[in-house]
Amino acid sequence: MSLKYLHTMVRVKDLEKTMAFFNLLGLKETKRRDDEGGRFSLIFMAAEGDEDCPVELTYNWDGDEGLPSDSRHFGHLAYETDDIYALCQHLMDNGITINRPPRDGNMAFVRSPDNISVELLQKGEALAPAEPWASMQNTGHW
Repeated sequence: MSLKYLHTMVRVKDLEKTMAFFNLLGLKETKRRDDEGGRFSLIFMAAEGDEDCPVELTYNWDGDEGLPSDSRHFGHLAYETDDIYALCQHLMDNGITINRPPRDGNMAFVRSPDNISVELLQKGEALAPAEPWASMQNTGHW
């Protein structure tokens, strides 16, 4: 029996804000399907060079009241980055809260506008602890 990873799907309430969030992480839209009859859109976004591992954003045009305010039941998405400090600074500079700062130079967590938890991991060895990250406290849930 053969098995191949296709994608991770998450439901979103505000498509524009969510796409902007994933753009800040470096993901780009790779495919889109707008279904007039079903009144939904599927937007696939992936990191450059990693197009075969997208996240699928499912947006229901008429709203999605069934989507909980805290999507922890989903778990999280995880992405590896060349410089976790630079990425976290970029996200902060664009108004994103770093819920779990990369105090260890290795791991951080942020949340999308729909409360989707996103883990950021340093590629290779952890970076040396550095400020402001080393002394930054957690904010909210992650």
